[in-house]
Amino acid sequence: MQIKDILSRLEKNKREKLLEVIRFGIVGCVAALIQIIVYRLMIIKVSSETLCVLESYGISLCFNYIASTKFTFKVKSSSRKGAGFLLSHGVNITLQVIFVHTFIYFGITKQIALIPTILICFPINFLLVRFFLKRK
Repeated sequence: MQIKDILSRLEKNKREKLLEVIRFGIVGCVAALIQIIVYRLMIIKVSSETLCVLESYGISLCFNYIASTKFTFKVKSSSRKGAGFLLSHGVNITLQVIFVHTFIYFGITKQIALIPTILICFPINFLLVRFFLKRK
C-alpha cells in the first residue's frame, strides 16, 4: 500500500494533520542534523557541553523557524508567532541541556549524548510549536 492510497482514504482534516506531522518530521530531521553536525564540530574544540548545545541549537533554530512557518504549518510569520516559537524552543533547549548532562552523567560520551536527547525532545517540541504557530 502506498502513501497516496492511505492519504486518499482519509478525511481532508485528518489528511492535513498527517501531512503536517510528516512535514514536521522532515524539517525536524534536517534541523536535528544541522544541530548534530555543528555540535560535533564544536565539541572537539569547546569544553563546555552546554555552550555546544546552545550554539548548535541556535544555528538550527534559524532554519527551523523559516521551514516551520513556510513548509510545515504553512502559516504567515508574525512577531506573535515568532515569540511563541521562541518560547516553545526555550523549553526545548532547556530540556536538551538537562538531558545532555544527564546522559553524560550516566556514562554516554559527550560526542553522542545529543542524539538520544533530540529523540526525547522531538515530540515535545512538535506539540509546543504546533500550539504556538497554529493558534489564532
